[in-house]
Amino acid sequence: MKRSLVLPTIALAALTGLAACGVGAGSSQSAPSGNELSPSASVSGEITFWHAYSAGGGEINALEKTIIPNFEKLHPGVKVHDVQVPSSDMHQKLITATAGGALPDVVRADIVTVPELAKLGVLAPLSDVMPDFQTWAAKMFPGPLATNKYKDKYWGLPLDTNTRVVIYNQDALTSQGISQVPKSLDDLKAAASKVGGGKFIFAEGGSGAWNLLPFIWSNGGEMTNADVTKATGYLNSPQTVAAIQMLVDMYKAKQIPGNILGGSGDTPTSDGLAKGLYDTIVDGPWTFPGLTASYPSFKPATEPMFSGSAGSISVVGGEDIVMTQQSKNKALAAEFTRYMLSPDAQQAMGKVGQLSAESALAADMASYAPYYAPYLEQLKTARPRPATPQWAKVDDIFTKQVQLAFQGKATVQQALDSAASQIDPLLAQG
Repeated sequence: MKRSLVLPTIALAALTGLAACGVGAGSSQSAPSGNELSPSASVSGEITFWHAYSAGGGEINALEKTIIPNFEKLHPGVKVHDVQVPSSDMHQKLITATAGGALPDVVRADIVTVPELAKLGVLAPLSDVMPDFQTWAAKMFPGPLATNKYKDKYWGLPLDTNTRVVIYNQDALTSQGISQVPKSLDDLKAAASKVGGGKFIFAEGGSGAWNLLPFIWSNGGEMTNADVTKATGYLNSPQTVAAIQMLVDMYKAKQIPGNILGGSGDTPTSDGLAKGLYDTIVDGPWTFPGLTASYPSFKPATEPMFSGSAGSISVVGGEDIVMTQQSKNKALAAEFTRYMLSPDAQQAMGKVGQLSAESALAADMASYAPYYAPYLEQLKTARPRPATPQWAKVDDIFTKQVQLAFQGKATVQQALDSAASQIDPLLAQG
């Protein structure tokens, strides 16, 4: 998924205390040395897999009617219990289960929560416990793989992924005298003045990091340093300020609708695109099935993220597969993880809308849905949001400060200076 949840303060403190008392990476329940997690090892017993696949979607059917039965056939006597946990409840359930010593063995985790769970001692580092970890890591697009890295270890592997590209309405552009979709940030700014009459060159659905980091990165800016220990000098750098300033200027000139502030008063981005109100949006592959169902005559087209001095860089979304420290059957958990990443399982999920992060499966994914192709190309340069256990708080600060700039309550420089000064202490916590 693209968003994350904030751990409740009381539960967070309780979980931190448990990690300090030994329920974590350094505890007596630490992962085996590795031999029994080898892919050549025999496995037996039972494991539990928590996930947030949509209860009414094809993912559940693929998991319960194809993937798990096939895995159990490969390993007679083995049993995998899958538990559907709504994404809004996953954090609290993990915390409660940790306190009670009842964590599942394997979890499909939102990518931005992996560093947080790793710091709290919930996870076993796959780069340590799986002897063939590097073999699997080498299969992945770099951006999705990087979502698992924290403190020089990898705590999971990408289970599914997504990113954002430019989706546009060529008829709307043509009607406004714009023959070609803007391909760069400069093109976007130049075309904006040609659009009027209640229509907009571009619409964005929010002002969080998920929404704005592609503009920042493509313009050569950053949110933090490479070690994710400092925001000052990066989040408020000239390149970052310039990227946000361009969007703020366009908003104030009424070239971008109010959606960018996250409100509900304007036409939603995909609806506005299909209706010709918005020439371009930046969004994920989930946009296409909805457009097809609601606007069957509309033919959306795509381009990579608007490029800048650093190229065309978008943001990584998706979920990782992780193993918990409390698992009493890590050998089976590791083997199930391998199978979930196998072509059989990845192809089954790809057919129901879950895009694989494995580059060798790109052609397979594109054959299931042609609209996957531009996203697979964008994944070559897409980047993860800064990997920090404090991400939810960092994103909240960033969003609120940027909104002040859009609202004219602070200059962009002032807003980003303030955001950086508030984020630095959070990053210092590690």
